[in-house]
Amino acid sequence: MNKITVYERADFEGLSREFTCDVPDLHELDFGDCIASLKVVGQPWIAYTQPKYEGEPHVFEEGEYEAVERPNSFSALRLVHHDLLDPQITLYERPHLQGACKVVSEETNLAYGYFNDRVASHVVQRGVWLLYQHPNRGGWHCLAWPGERVDDYGAQLRFQSRLSHLRPLQPGRPTVTAQLLWDQKRVEEEREVLVDEIVGVNETESEQALAAGSTREYSTTLWQSFRFSNATSLRAGLSFTLAVEASNVFTVQKGRSESSTRRERSEVALPAKVPPRTQLTVHVLRKEVTLSVPVLLTITQNEAVRTEMGEYRSVSGTNVCARFSMKPLPAAGTGTEQQTETAAGARQECGVQMGQGAAIGTEPGDNLCAPGAESGSPCQ
Repeated sequence: MNKITVYERADFEGLSREFTCDVPDLHELDFGDCIASLKVVGQPWIAYTQPKYEGEPHVFEEGEYEAVERPNSFSALRLVHHDLLDPQITLYERPHLQGACKVVSEETNLAYGYFNDRVASHVVQRGVWLLYQHPNRGGWHCLAWPGERVDDYGAQLRFQSRLSHLRPLQPGRPTVTAQLLWDQKRVEEEREVLVDEIVGVNETESEQALAAGSTREYSTTLWQSFRFSNATSLRAGLSFTLAVEASNVFTVQKGRSESSTRRERSEVALPAKVPPRTQLTVHVLRKEVTLSVPVLLTITQNEAVRTEMGEYRSVSGTNVCARFSMKPLPAAGTGTEQQTETAAGARQECGVQMGQGAAIGTEPGDNLCAPGAESGSPCQ
């Protein structure tokens, strides 16, 4: 939404008014010549020192202005509706678009080149431009609108051979809605990583408690990143959120590292007892899943809507499981070692959540799992 909020005193204090469309005469709304600070959302606004968009123009792009340069002097407000994404203006050395020319598509200080104080006419292809008399946005300035053709700076602008700096107005920040296309996700890799091994030996003829305790905590990680399409029009500084799941809202900011790592702790249940004359081996495993999901970006800017594609990628190591096996020790007084081993049972999901306790299994062959993410995680 494009809007401007104006205040009668600096630092956004005093009476205020909010506008979403042009105001040709602020006096008719009892707010003329009293603006000292303002806030702009969306497209730029132009404040004029006289009603009916006359007098000296002052441009305010998206942002907050605690104090304006000319307080108590604005009589009209105008919203810039034009498309500002791809600006272009052509400058000519002579009147009537004659002589050497220069095409400009970004802010330019002509004092750094050969075209300083040489411009006599121009034509605007796209965007809205501010033209300055001196370098570094200094001196007298004027606006140049899309489709405008000024044939003679001397006669029309009193600006003959005096242009030294120009810049296009910047569009307001777009709003971005991100939708994960889960039905198109790709699982690129799945693997199990050994994170711990616990061995308990009971050489007695009676059941013994496992010295390692009934539960143990382990670190889990979730690495996630976002990649924009090569043709993206979004500029650095734009940020939006990507709701991966209820407990995982990933913030993306264009131009910064679009990745993050989340570390948490997971409790894993261990067998409580070791049977007589048995060696218990516990392997703690972390399941890591790498997946990618296309993301549909819906971009709304200046009442225009367009779409782009991106990609969310994650490497999840949030599922931790304990698998154990028991091997009988040789019977007391014999030299023959038994080679049989009780294999771990089929894998089970035990419903042990991150940071919660677990019921202790005491039967051999148990496979105790501790999912590190709630239901709905992309990493399950």
